[in-house]
Amino acid sequence: MIKLAIGFVAFAALALFVIFKAGGNVDMGGEKHGVEVHAPAPAGDKPAEKN
Repeated sequence: MIKLAIGFVAFAALALFVIFKAGGNVDMGGEKHGVEVHAPAPAGDKPAEKN
């Protein structure tokens, strides 16, 4: 039981270390659908011709 508690504390310390090293810019919101959509290619571009 004590090994489980020590492992949890070590994992929590490692997680906090990584979060603080990232500068607090860690996005924990999951996937963002439709927020960062790339613009489609211009209509004048044609795909490369196959030989």
